Amino acid sequence: MGMMDDLEEFDFEDMDADQGGTPGGDNRTFLIVAGILGGILLLALIAIAAYAVVILPQRQASQQTQALSVNATNTAIAEQSQQTAIAKQFTNTPPPTATPLPTDTPVPTATSTPVLAATSTPVVEATPDETADPATATVAALLTEQAGGGAEETPVPTATALPDTGFADDVGAPELLALAAILLLVIIFSRRLRSSST
Repeated sequence: MGMMDDLEEFDFEDMDADQGGTPGGDNRTFLIVAGILGGILLLALIAIAAYAVVILPQRQASQQTQALSVNATNTAIAEQSQQTAIAKQFTNTPPPTATPLPTDTPVPTATSTPVLAATSTPVVEATPDETADPATATVAALLTEQAGGGAEETPVPTATALPDTGFADDVGAPELLALAAILLLVIIFSRRLRSSST
């Protein structure tokens, strides 16, 4: 019975007061920290929902508008180049003219005509400015272009390579693997230090 008397005299409340805490004090701190983390998680979920409902549709709408604008511009450029190609192939053919009906022409009778000896006369070539009709010059130029002697068509630029942007393009895969290995070593080293200090 002596042991029971000793337990009755032992005061548990005095022991808690001596330790400087109240029963469940550590549990209350845990609940406060858990509540704060839960609030942060709830705010993050609300922010994600707001992004998905408000910002993402606006961004998609602006991207679609930009895509439609680019497609409209490309269509207009394609139509212009097609019309230019058609215009380059155009040849100006004069309208048909009415042929006059044949008339009775008297048949000449045979007479003796003296034959003259051939003489050499210099042939003078006319410069294009003297005899060229503007319509004839245009037709000749169009025929020359169509035959391939004219100016070449303007080349259309095409994409040849992807843009060189971003962190991975600047650093490269070997450097990223080395960085990952260094971070793993830091984690392992810090865990060893923590376990050796306890």
